[in-house]
Amino acid sequence: MELLEILEKNARISAKELATMLGISEKKVKEQIKEYEKKGIIRKYKTVINWEKAGRESVHALIDVKVSPVREKGYDAVAERIMRFPEVKALYLVSGEYDLEVLVEGRNMKEVASFVQEKLSPLERVQSTVTHFVLNIYKEDGDILFDREEHKRLAISP
Repeated sequence: MELLEILEKNARISAKELATMLGISEKKVKEQIKEYEKKGIIRKYKTVINWEKAGRESVHALIDVKVSPVREKGYDAVAERIMRFPEVKALYLVSGEYDLEVLVEGRNMKEVASFVQEKLSPLERVQSTVTHFVLNIYKEDGDILFDREEHKRLAISP
C-alpha cells in the first residue's frame, strides 16, 4: 500500500528512489508496479494541469440526475450509457435526493447546456436533472490550484 500511496502523489518518481524509500530492491519495485498495472489497481498515470493558468478556457458543471433504475441491473445500465459521453469527466452513484452526480466539461456554458438538453435529459430512465456550474476550482485531485498570496503586514509608524 505504501508504494501505491507514494505513486499516487508522484507518478514520476523513479523505481530506484522508490526502492530506497521502501527499503526493497529496485527489481521488486518494478515487479510490484507491473503486477498492479496488470490487475488494474494502477489504472493510468496522470498529470494534474491548471488549464486556466495555461490559457485554456473551459466550463465545468456538476449535474444531479434522478433516474429510474433498470430491473435486475439497477443504476449501472443508466450509468454505463452516461459515462460514454466525452463531456463526462466523472460519474458517481450518490445517496440523497438524486441518484447520480455527473461532472461535465465544455468550452462554454452553452456547450454544457446543450449536453444536458440534447444528450443527458432525453435518455430513457432519466427523470430529472439539476445543473450546478462550477465558479472556481480551488483544489483538484488533491492538488491546490491557486497561488497563495503571502499576507504582508503594514509597517506601524509612530
